[in-house]
Amino acid sequence: MNENSSQRARQPLKLFNSLTRKLETFHPVHAGEARVYTCGPTVYNYQHIGNMRAYIFADLLGRTLSWSGYKLTHIINITDVGHLTSDADVGDDKMEKAAAASGKTAWDIARYYTDAYWDDINRLNIRQPAKWSIATDHVEEMIEFAKGIADKHCYECESGLYFDTTTVPDYGRLAGNKSDDVEGRIEEVEGKRHAQDFAIWRKTPPGENRQMEWDSPWGKGAPGWHLECSQMSMKYLGNEFDIHTGGIDHREIHHPNEIAQNQAHNCSEHSGANIWMHNNFLIDRAGKMSKSSGDFLRLQVLVDKGIHPLAYRLMCLQAHYRSELEFTWDNLLAALTRFKRIVMGVENLRLKFDAADATEAKAREHPKISELREKLDAAMADDLNSAKAVPLLEELLGLKKVNASQRMALLQEMDGIFGLDLEQVTRADLRLRPADATIKASDIEAMINLRQQAKVDKDFAKADAIRDELTEQGVDLMDGDALRWEWRISI
Repeated sequence: MNENSSQRARQPLKLFNSLTRKLETFHPVHAGEARVYTCGPTVYNYQHIGNMRAYIFADLLGRTLSWSGYKLTHIINITDVGHLTSDADVGDDKMEKAAAASGKTAWDIARYYTDAYWDDINRLNIRQPAKWSIATDHVEEMIEFAKGIADKHCYECESGLYFDTTTVPDYGRLAGNKSDDVEGRIEEVEGKRHAQDFAIWRKTPPGENRQMEWDSPWGKGAPGWHLECSQMSMKYLGNEFDIHTGGIDHREIHHPNEIAQNQAHNCSEHSGANIWMHNNFLIDRAGKMSKSSGDFLRLQVLVDKGIHPLAYRLMCLQAHYRSELEFTWDNLLAALTRFKRIVMGVENLRLKFDAADATEAKAREHPKISELREKLDAAMADDLNSAKAVPLLEELLGLKKVNASQRMALLQEMDGIFGLDLEQVTRADLRLRPADATIKASDIEAMINLRQQAKVDKDFAKADAIRDELTEQGVDLMDGDALRWEWRISI
């Protein structure tokens, strides 16, 4: 964040609250602070790129809050126990199932895929939260939480301890109350009083040994999926905090169940968070966005095809977080091309900045800079409208006659919000080698040198033949460009 940016007046930040279905002005619970909880991944497999859109959105929110001058406390959980293979209270625990399929322990599975997720977080330049809250580190506290609400709000049956959703006011308001779609996703469990009741604690079935189980007043077993987020969010952020984020798929069951637990714990109608925010889906018409098929798009697949992860981040920023975003390779390649142009513009600006007169930077701010900052503020204050804000970055780079130091200062502010790492990434960094490429970089350079000599010798047929040969290998030549070549991706 630019040193003086937090001192400038900002437009009131308006965010869409899924609970009320309207834009609301952000008023923090604690003056000058913003406390945010984000539903993290279930670490039984790699995260697909649709999953990662949720964390790009949460990062955009956190960066905007920081840019607006708030002291940010952001918590993201890691679900390494309790999440079943469906949203209902049936099926196997995802961690246990993954362990059985792989022959590894559930603990090893959790560690491996947590590390893989964190690698993706770093590659997408998502900022580290104040804390990664690991579910299995908090089970004893979850048991205490459940004990505190059990008498008034829960009942026990053969399979575990269940929350009676009729004991809290207006259950399901976040999802728009009861709907046929939600009812269709809830399966009957023997002993449940109402279809929408949900498990707080799942007992280990007789004769079964789980790798992850704990003793509790209701028998040996494991916490329900929803319990962890209520316990951890309020432990680290308080019984009433500012914002809770997650994917739109959490809006129908997981988050309504969290809210019910929060109301029971707080003996209040309050939902726990003042604002509930949800990003929309990344849609892939080819059907590769679900991990259940075993054949899904993860970030490494993009890298293997020669596409820098930050191109995917830019692709997400080009759409409003509440809009469905269609994934196609053409859309992603267009975002990569746009990102390359932005990076080239930043590199050119950096050269001018290095040569700029420092005294000019202290001069009165250019009207164009002030105008762009106001437009940036307006876009981000309007429910994080990055789709309107990103073009302002390109407009800034096009201000050739404005002092480079002033442009660089605003660029740093913009990138503090967008997180495209523009002060570090270079165009050469974007020239990723596709995993299936057979030609060596040294061979490419040698062929380019031969082609240049052929052009000197006016042997244009040979020069064209070398270009064609490189093109067949997926290499695009860039005559007159210092980078000389980059990969052409055929997908």
